Amino acid sequence: MDYETKRIDHLGIVAGICQGIDLIEQVNSVAGASERKVSTGQAVQAMVLNALGFSSRALYLVPDYWKNKPVEILVGEELKAEDLNDDSLGRSLDDLYEAGVTEVFAAVASHALRVEGIKHRFLHLDSSSFHVHGKYETGEEEQDEEDRQVIEITEGFSKDHRPDLKQAILTLITSEASNLPVWMEALSGNSNDRKSFPETVKAYNKQLAGSATPYYVMDSAGYSADNLKTMEKVLWLTRVPETLKDAQELVAGTKQEDMVKLEEGYWGKEVVKEYGGIQQRWLVIYSEAAFCREEKGLERKQAKELETTQKEWRKLMQEAYNCQADAEHAAAQFNQRLHYHQVKAEIIAQTKYTHAGRPGPDEKPEITGYRLQGEVVANPEALAKVRLRFGKFILATNQMDAKELSCAEMLSHYKDQGVSVERGFRFLKDPHFFAHSLFLKTPQRLMALMMVMVTALLVYALAERKLRLQLEQENCLVPSQTGKPTKTPTMRWIFQMFEGIDILLISQDGKIVARQVLNLRPVHLLVIRLLGKSVQNCYSLPP
Repeated sequence: MDYETKRIDHLGIVAGICQGIDLIEQVNSVAGASERKVSTGQAVQAMVLNALGFSSRALYLVPDYWKNKPVEILVGEELKAEDLNDDSLGRSLDDLYEAGVTEVFAAVASHALRVEGIKHRFLHLDSSSFHVHGKYETGEEEQDEEDRQVIEITEGFSKDHRPDLKQAILTLITSEASNLPVWMEALSGNSNDRKSFPETVKAYNKQLAGSATPYYVMDSAGYSADNLKTMEKVLWLTRVPETLKDAQELVAGTKQEDMVKLEEGYWGKEVVKEYGGIQQRWLVIYSEAAFCREEKGLERKQAKELETTQKEWRKLMQEAYNCQADAEHAAAQFNQRLHYHQVKAEIIAQTKYTHAGRPGPDEKPEITGYRLQGEVVANPEALAKVRLRFGKFILATNQMDAKELSCAEMLSHYKDQGVSVERGFRFLKDPHFFAHSLFLKTPQRLMALMMVMVTALLVYALAERKLRLQLEQENCLVPSQTGKPTKTPTMRWIFQMFEGIDILLISQDGKIVARQVLNLRPVHLLVIRLLGKSVQNCYSLPP
């Protein structure tokens, strides 16, 4: 008899969710069968497990990561740790690119939604940049006909605040008020949201194949006359750019007392507008919290401008001018540059007698020049004008029936943007996640790895959603990070709770004859039971 322990921790949860949505089968159905020992689907599941193990290991270190893990339970019975090497994983990334990374993920996500019975009325769209390391010198002139869809790794507007590095763009669509991804696209590093958003909406809407059209929620980057015409056949909810003249006038001219209360801390007023030839509803919103935030920001800007302006004004007061008109022009130009202050300038004539000695009683001095005097004070009119816009923004939708989409719903679903797609990007860019920055050598493999990243986010979000639903349905509680009982734990915390769980493997003549899971506590058993049969199987527990 031989005895061996392997560490499983929370990976049984991840593998169980992957098995529940048939991840391996779905990937293989699109990417095609492989003669290699490790199929493309198995490689994807191994990389997802590696990613959600929060080990931050590069691809070539994956075999080392799997040395003390039960590969036969988590990925495939016939596999060993050394099979999951950089060669097999790299070739699988190539297969994903050849099959189309967006197409593969769409098949996985749509199947997962059907299995879990998830339907969505609102979808959230946004993009973010991921900086890369390496030269990535492949240009368009080097691409053949088969590679025409490969992205360009190049400089662009860096949302990571790393303009010194090249980047790629990831566009995500997530479901409702969650970070559950339903669509992904890898784009070139210099892609513009204004151009890419409507194309993404068209692509996703096309694959819905007659299903009910959802609302697409996005930020102001998606709002332009051309984009609205492109998205004319879909329903959308977006923020109106503050650069539009109509928007500026509406915000400045709408007072809080003319609005109705939408929810605690928010008021709104609806108007009907036409922009880009599209009839739409505009909702001017006043946020109490945003007003306080912007008021504090104004105080900081005002104090900074005052300090700088006083230094510059002291220097200007030492300047001499040949005529009064020059002095007046200099004062006017100085005031023109100020946003929140003004100088009440006084022009003082400088005089001098034409000869030395005591002047005579009737002798008058000659004017030799002019200087400026005065002090810097706040400009109440300018400050009042700025405050008119504080705390206000405009939402727009092409749903003209308020019964279908009320003003309160418009606000609520737009606010969900921060806890849906933006939360997904925060997860992907977490330093503990393997995708904070990317190291692959070719754009093709980089695109495939981005698809694996989003698949890991899908698995994580599904696990969190499923556990929270089951806790609510069965009225159960688990301890939170602070030790207080909760029905809404994060999956990251659940993963941490599962640290230290091992599997004891008992072998005879080289064959495993028994498995025993060690260190399971009641809270672990509860979570495993709530997550369903596939997770229970990974921990060798009966349903």
